[in-house]
Amino acid sequence: MNRLSVVDEIFLHRHRGLGLPVVMQGLWRSDDTVDLPLLMSLHDALASGSLGRRVVRPRVPGARPRFEPSLDCYPLHYPADPLSADGILPWADEQAEIDVDPERRPGWALTATPVVGGGTVVSLVCSHVLADARGLIDAVTAALAGTAEPPSDEHTSDIRDALHLIRRVGRGLRGVRYSPASRTARAPRTAAARPVTALLDVDAAQWDRVAEADGGTPNALFLAIGAGIARRAGVPSPVRVAVPVDARSSGTAANGVTTTEVVVGPADTPARIRDAAREAYRRPREGAPHGIPDEILQLVPDRLAARLAAGAGERDVLCSNIGAIPDSLASLGPHRTGGFAARAMHPGLPAPQATTSTRLAAYLCAFAGHYTLALVALDADRFPDAETLRRHADGELADRGLRAHSW
Repeated sequence: MNRLSVVDEIFLHRHRGLGLPVVMQGLWRSDDTVDLPLLMSLHDALASGSLGRRVVRPRVPGARPRFEPSLDCYPLHYPADPLSADGILPWADEQAEIDVDPERRPGWALTATPVVGGGTVVSLVCSHVLADARGLIDAVTAALAGTAEPPSDEHTSDIRDALHLIRRVGRGLRGVRYSPASRTARAPRTAAARPVTALLDVDAAQWDRVAEADGGTPNALFLAIGAGIARRAGVPSPVRVAVPVDARSSGTAANGVTTTEVVVGPADTPARIRDAAREAYRRPREGAPHGIPDEILQLVPDRLAARLAAGAGERDVLCSNIGAIPDSLASLGPHRTGGFAARAMHPGLPAPQATTSTRLAAYLCAFAGHYTLALVALDADRFPDAETLRRHADGELADRGLRAHSW
């Protein structure tokens, strides 16, 4: 199904300046220098795969925008001069500033850089309209395996789609009783600076042992650590944690997640958080306010839709467990992959219209015997620089018997 979902359109609005812009970034490191022809081959495979799409506006009012295949892409950028090891994180942050917009410009970009002493770092950035974290990983997996297929250009007519959407919203509005919105996030504030970031590797066996010793799971420990870092920075307790939930189906073209909430107090153990998360997964997911059908956001004007959806999925902390990275990413041709990270980034800041209630976002990947924790801090008052973010993260991990290695 090539029509944009409600979530897809929310991210599209943000590209147009209606909220906090979001892109996905995948980062991986090889142990040695990758040849340019191999990266060119990867670039070509990505262009012909699921990321090779653009958004087309409908001609009929009420119809949803649609995806159609597109070969428009940024050229591969791979400079000859190597990057110092301590420059990897700043370089990665800079790549997230590439202007990807699937409606007006290419929606993705592949860049790479050699590193002093050997090794290569590769960055793939795409609009969140085109893919969530799992979609980005699937696109890379297919490109490396040589199984990437061009996106389908099949779609229903605009007239039929508009009638379908209007009927669906009309049925959903029957019997709806107005109730005030119940967002539990704290008041949003302007995201006034470029995000402060960290990329940390933690031994997976050690992480799992700590989680098990406290009666929890690796994911519950992740939520505890994310909330703990925020608390150390001064976020008031209890910390409200937004947890993405996979809701993808065979008809999902891009984003297949929704959000629930777990409240974490300072005395909560991973065992308690595990139980709270299990209960949260059973609750209705957050959608449009006042109990109205989510799809109504696709019928109203963009600015009104963005206003209605403002704050959806936002809490003090976002903890997104991306999960295990496929073994197919263990190498790039003959070059072994030494690390992989995925995260959402926010290009174009500062921007006065970009507001958020999220103070800290954390993303977790399991790969090659370790967990990679990607931290993106959006609260400049509590996380003024990378050193402060790293200090809070190291302190929280150390108190739990964990030690991190920084990228």
